[in-house]
Amino acid sequence: MQIVLFEPEIPPNTGTIARLCAATNTVLNLIEPLGFSLEDKYLKRAGLDYWPHVSLRVWKDWTSFRASLSPEQRLVMTSARKGQNYTRFEFKETDMLVFGPETRGLPEYILDESPYLIRIPIWGKVRSLNLANSASIILYEAYRQIGKI
Repeated sequence: MQIVLFEPEIPPNTGTIARLCAATNTVLNLIEPLGFSLEDKYLKRAGLDYWPHVSLRVWKDWTSFRASLSPEQRLVMTSARKGQNYTRFEFKETDMLVFGPETRGLPEYILDESPYLIRIPIWGKVRSLNLANSASIILYEAYRQIGKI
């Protein structure tokens, strides 16, 4: 299981997700361009002193990241509005959980690259959930399903 952040924009979200990855021994992939510097104080603060425990991979673009994947790695795309309820999706240990930028989500050309699209149901009057919260919810459900927790 790995987390992929496509062009993340908000440093504290990425820092919080990095901390999540450190806590779960999950690889974190960041696809450039990033909306911040990896030296950003808010990014570092959200990740606290766990950064040395994060298995971090930074990719110059989507194409470079995509070329690194093996055939058994599925791209599990996330969306605020489309896709299967994440609790009904059957995760696999080699899945790559792909999250889009906070303000716009994954672009259609990336969503079109995979048949695996999931969402977290929202029935309140908000457009979407916080990226770090969404990553946590989905990652822990995936680990629960594959028997890691």
